[in-house]
This record gives sequence, C-alpha cells and structure tokens, in this order.
Amino acid sequence: MQSVRRPFEWVTSDKPKLFIIISLLTVSILAIPAILPHLTHTHMIYHILLHVASLDIAVFLAIVAISAYLRNKSTRLLFMSLGFASLVLVEIFYLFYSSGGMHSIMIDIVEIELTHIILFGMLTLFGIGIFKVNSK
Repeated sequence: MQSVRRPFEWVTSDKPKLFIIISLLTVSILAIPAILPHLTHTHMIYHILLHVASLDIAVFLAIVAISAYLRNKSTRLLFMSLGFASLVLVEIFYLFYSSGGMHSIMIDIVEIELTHIILFGMLTLFGIGIFKVNSK
C-alpha cells in the first residue's frame, strides 16, 4: 500500500531547500517595494536587510511549525505555529516601518503600538505552547 504524501511534503522534508526557496521568494517579493528604493541609502539599507533576514527566518520557522502541526495534530504545535505566524506579521510591520512605507500604528485608547500587542500575543502563544499539557 502506498503512503499518501501531503502536498508540498517534498519541500518541507528538506529544510535547507525550504529555507533557500523562502529566502529567494522573500527577497524577490520585497525587492521593488522595500529594498531597491533604499539601496543607496547606507544608513537605511542595513536596517532594512536585517528585517528582511528576520522575516525570512520567521517565515521559515512558521512553515516548519505548521507542517509539524499538520503531521502530528498536537495542540502544543498549533500554539507554537500561531506564535511563529504572529512573528511573521510583526516582522512585516517592522520592515515597512523601517523602509518608510508606513508609520507605526498606535492604539489610542492605551497609547501602545500595535506591534507591541502582537509581540505580547506571540509570547503568550509560545508560553501556552510550552506549558500546555497534552491529555492522552
């Protein structure tokens, strides 16, 4: 009997190949809106490239965590996957803040930036994922 292969399992099973594909896609998608306009601004380009690299790593970790969750269906992995997905969202915001594409989003009622709330949510999701006890 043949084993059923999930779509994209060929990529997610080879982590170095997955990271290279994610890096190439991320850089090619962000080249025009975020990287190229600031290529000659030496005071900005390193900061932007740092956020691009952070976004690469966050997307990679989110995809690996999501594929692990889909394989095992563990609640702990679900929370970890959601934590990494929120890290992707925060890095997107930080990238566009640093490239000048948008300004920080403030929540007026409490005078807190939206990214801080998302980061708090991410830490909460990681904490739940670590301390969650799976019932057997």
